[in-house]
Formats: sequence, C-alpha cells, structure tokens
Amino acid sequence: MQGDISRKIIIALDFPSVEEALDVVQVLKDFKPFLKIGMQLFYLSGPSLVYQLKEQGFPIFLDLKLHDIPNTVKGAAQSLARLGVDLLTVHCAGGRNMMEAALEGIEQGLTGGAVAPQVIGVTQLTSTSQKVMNEELKIAGSMEACILHYARLAEESGLHGVVCSPLEVELIKKQIGQDFLVVTPGIRPRSAKHDDQVRVTTPREAIRLGADYLVIGRAITKAANPLQAYQDILEEVKGAIG
Repeated sequence: MQGDISRKIIIALDFPSVEEALDVVQVLKDFKPFLKIGMQLFYLSGPSLVYQLKEQGFPIFLDLKLHDIPNTVKGAAQSLARLGVDLLTVHCAGGRNMMEAALEGIEQGLTGGAVAPQVIGVTQLTSTSQKVMNEELKIAGSMEACILHYARLAEESGLHGVVCSPLEVELIKKQIGQDFLVVTPGIRPRSAKHDDQVRVTTPREAIRLGADYLVIGRAITKAANPLQAYQDILEEVKGAIG
C-alpha cells in the first residue's frame, strides 16, 4: 500500500546540475517515487539522466511542455517516445491538431515493444493569476472556465489527462470523469513558502479534491532534511486517503 501511495508524490528535480539532482534521488531511493525532469535539467543532461534513473527503477515524468506547430511537436514526441518515460506534457494552448500530432509521434516513435507514456496537457501554469490571464494573456473569462475548456479539448484530442492547480481538480473530475488523469503542481505544506506559485493547496487538500498526482519540488528538495520532509508529506497523503 505504501508503494502505491508514495507514487502519488512526484518529486520535481529542478536543479542546475545533475549532481544536485542525484543527491536528492539517493536520499529517496528506498521509496522509488515518481521523479519529474523539467526543462532545466533535461536541457543540461539530455536523455542520459532519464536512462540512468529508469534503469534504477524510478518512474519518470518528463515535463517539457511541448508547444509548437503540429509537425514539430510530432517529431519531438517521436524522439521522446524512445526514452521510456511514464508521463509527458504538451501545452493545451497548442490546440487539438497539435495534441493529436503528439500522440501520433509517440506511436511512431515506440520501438521494441516499449510502452507509450501517458500524455497530459498543461492548462494554465500555477504561477498564472486571474489578472495575468485576463490582462496580459488576453484570455477572457474565469480561470476555472478556461481550464475546464482546455481539459475538455485535451480529452477530445485523446490525451490521458491534464496538469492544473488543485483548485480545479474537483471541477474537471466532475465534468470529464474520474478516470481522466489530473496532475497537480502548486502543492505546499502549510509551513512552506508559496514562492512563485499563486494557486496552491496543501497535500491533504489536493488529495481530498481528487488529485491523482502531486508535484512537489522545493518543499522537499530545498528542505534541511529532504527525507524527513518527504516522509512528512507522505504521511499527510496517507492520512487524506485513509
């Protein structure tokens, strides 16, 4: 049971060096949590770190937020399919054709009986406020309406789920279905700073709202004792589920 619950927490390895990332991985190795490799680390290390961590038995969330013309995204997804990652992100704002192209690229890139990653769409970043969305991005309406629209578009395009703040999880699950995957960044324990995140909740609240996975970075990786921070959050998640 603990293994299943521990996989609900995705550790964001947002580090400027491979060495720092591997230090945290070493601390958490006995739990084998999901690990998120984002743009900073992937642009630094390329596929080699992905292969290394997969060989050690870690599930990988490759968070590159693909967003380009459909043909370019298709080619990128085709290349990334060969890495054997478990989750991969694209931007919902790229539209239906782009999201469908990503899935086509995945299928064409699979080799040797490899399992396709689940592809999920980024709706709105958790650092984006209502004001920024309306005034800077010029997207009218409420945050909830925009995110639900993107989630429906992702589902219609064949994606497995979306990334959104925990605040929209309940709405998406109700409107689209409980099997539609929802991955939530913007998770902060009550004692942690919000940093550059705007729309946040605690781990307990996110689980109770229906989140499938919680993406947590600095609250664990920058803690004085990352292992203790991880175990504290794991206990909070177990309490919310149990």
